[in-house]
Amino acid sequence: LRRLGKRVLVLDGDLGLANIDIIFGLSPAYNIKHVVDGEKSLSDIIVKGPEEIQIIPAGSGVQDLVDLTQGQKLNLLNEFDGLEEEFDIFLIDTGAGISSNVTYFGIAADERIVVVTSEPTSITDAYALMKVMYTKHGTNTFKLVVNMVDHEEEARAVFKNLSNAIVRFLKGISLEYLGFIPRDDNLEVAVRRQATVVKCFPGSPASDGFSRLADQLLVASPKTAQDGN
Repeated sequence: LRRLGKRVLVLDGDLGLANIDIIFGLSPAYNIKHVVDGEKSLSDIIVKGPEEIQIIPAGSGVQDLVDLTQGQKLNLLNEFDGLEEEFDIFLIDTGAGISSNVTYFGIAADERIVVVTSEPTSITDAYALMKVMYTKHGTNTFKLVVNMVDHEEEARAVFKNLSNAIVRFLKGISLEYLGFIPRDDNLEVAVRRQATVVKCFPGSPASDGFSRLADQLLVASPKTAQDGN
């Protein structure tokens, strides 16, 4: 997205077990706990990552961040609103599961991208997340990215499997196929190097997958109304 000229901000939304700063080899002085505690604003803790991606670090091993109070969540939303004019894309990388923080960020976001693999447990977990967000919060639009597959036919099969289950049991949900990231050993090497795969291995299968995904995100028509909000 940065290479397409967009101003990108990433929030490590796996509060309490955050690792985006580690993956990018960063050592931020502050994290989102300082914002939650009222010591800093979001703009104070943002750090620059690869290719001028801006990152909101969340801190690791901080128990207080695992379940934010309603007041803390509202304060964060106000902070996010203050950054709206500075960035074109605001990505929130949540943790796995259906914790209150995950559903909170899912409700707050304009769009929700569910990342799934072809493993049955991953498909079941993805279904459970969408079910909870729909039945408990009225959120009914999702996009699907299939990760770590050998080819698009496999990705499409995963989407069809999940989509059929939703049509059968959760008729009010709209699930859109967004794309896939192919299985690629170069990605693991890039993570060990604490760098992006598109920089370390341009033209690799994973890099091409992320490029396609970015293009698809930008051409996808935005929702005119936010569901459940």
